[in-house]
Amino acid sequence: MLKDTLLYLAQNQRLREFAIQNPVAKGVARRFVAGETLEDAVQATRALNQKGCSVALDLLGENVYTEAEAKESTRNYIAALDIIRSTGINANISIKLTALGLDISPSLCEENVTAILTKAREYNLFVAIDMEGSAYTDRTIELTLKMREQFEEVGTVIQSYLYRSKADIERLIEKGVRTRIVKGAYKEPPSIAYQNKQDVDASYVEIMKMLLSRGNFPAIASHDEAILQEARRFIRNYGISPSSFEFQMLYGIRRDLQEQLVRDGFNVRVYVPYGSQWYPYLMRRMAERPANLMFVLSNAIRR
Repeated sequence: MLKDTLLYLAQNQRLREFAIQNPVAKGVARRFVAGETLEDAVQATRALNQKGCSVALDLLGENVYTEAEAKESTRNYIAALDIIRSTGINANISIKLTALGLDISPSLCEENVTAILTKAREYNLFVAIDMEGSAYTDRTIELTLKMREQFEEVGTVIQSYLYRSKADIERLIEKGVRTRIVKGAYKEPPSIAYQNKQDVDASYVEIMKMLLSRGNFPAIASHDEAILQEARRFIRNYGISPSSFEFQMLYGIRRDLQEQLVRDGFNVRVYVPYGSQWYPYLMRRMAERPANLMFVLSNAIRR
């Protein structure tokens, strides 16, 4: 019930506008968001690099509705690639198709993604196409597969709570697409998605094993200690090299696990969000894990 409420509030425009202007909300959001500027994200990346973690930079923002906004998002993503190249930080980027005009025109979105991937190829940098709500799943996978025909530098994300995900993973593995497996953070109906955590976790573990055994440098994105232990057991039992995949975690969440995995010799990449449109992202993080909500509330009270 709490998760559903938080996911509903994530889409509430009035609450979003209030939170973005509220200094207390902005302050506590900094636990999970590096800052509002690319420079903030670079600073956070440097700190993580010093601890042995690589980074995926994520410019927050979804669902633009004008071509000018989509072009601006494209320029901002390319600016992130430029700064990775110029500073030498250990990072790649994640992009969202709805920020690049998918709701406006498929051809506009494809044009913008192509521009980003062309620059990424020039710099030899990887670009992950993030997965959004289920309304975009088909289009995200199809565009990723189309881009993969031209660019090796592209990958995408699969959400284990969708019933369809095992079949989608088979297609992506067959085409050699780098894939990140996550549980899923959007509110989806029982007709298309598992509602019970046990079922979501079982689906995640099944897909995780498919990726670890047959995937192209997959990303195992989870803070769930039981899942991480199962991943390590599977890796050990089947002799899978730690260099053939990476664990991924979110900025500000389970830093202890991030550092432990690095000490144990694993590749760890931290997903570092930045930008002014942090409110929906923050609410989804609250919905995923009650401990995150308690952290935010306790910080708000102290302020």
